[in-house]
Amino acid sequence: MRTDGQLVVHHVRPGSNGLPLVLLHGFPLDRRMWDDVIDLVPGSRPILVVELPGFGDSPRGQDVAEALGLDPEPSLEVSAAGVVAAVRAAGFERAAVVGLSMGGYVAMAVLEAEPRFVAALGLIDTKASADTPEARANRLRIAEEVERTERLDEVLGMRTALLGETSRAARPDLVERLESWIGDQGPGAVAWAQRAMAARPDRTEVLRGYAGPSLVVVGAEDEVTPLQEAEAMVAALSERGDSELVVVSRAGHMTTIERPETVASVLSSFWLRAGHTVF
Repeated sequence: MRTDGQLVVHHVRPGSNGLPLVLLHGFPLDRRMWDDVIDLVPGSRPILVVELPGFGDSPRGQDVAEALGLDPEPSLEVSAAGVVAAVRAAGFERAAVVGLSMGGYVAMAVLEAEPRFVAALGLIDTKASADTPEARANRLRIAEEVERTERLDEVLGMRTALLGETSRAARPDLVERLESWIGDQGPGAVAWAQRAMAARPDRTEVLRGYAGPSLVVVGAEDEVTPLQEAEAMVAALSERGDSELVVVSRAGHMTTIERPETVASVLSSFWLRAGHTVF
């Protein structure tokens, strides 16, 4: 694990020419959830996967906040500032920023804090709305429980909930992959991220103010952030910008592993369009 407070950036496609694609993973996972998609994205422009605070090889959220001189309380604003700092340290001042689920929350926090950094915005299986009081209370309960027990039992159930009905029935290998990835994360990272997500505001107005190109992707069987949430984001993004909605059939919340070929195809077109857009 990195110890200097800077988030880990995996240069999965090295290079310095062209607009980079920056990918942000979901909860409670790490960079590996993007592997299937990356393998199918053509071209030579750089692709960077940033691991969010505490996940994969990245430092704890508290250490990221301290390194950046920010409030140590868990927040997606800390994650967002860490992403921007890490990508800039890699040599890029602007990027096409794409996030799935929690990664989408962070991408929207990046947009609010550093709008000029975001040359294009991709939101996959996520939502702009804040948690309901019940959802927020459940996140805080889970955070306390995983810290108390130092076990991940409270989130291991997500290995099936994240998948669509089709995948649950036909792809037991995906359940096993998710269980392995979740099991590799630390209780501290899970607790910090749950508290950060519980504290997030509604960012619909942030999307309304964005004039750049955007892409919203949602699995047709996504029960975590369903179609209506995606439609609300597209409506907000279309007020000033150019937004596209893609509904992925036979997929749930984890479209990147359930239907990677579809996600790779729409990301490739979006990235190409973003690279030719002056914003």
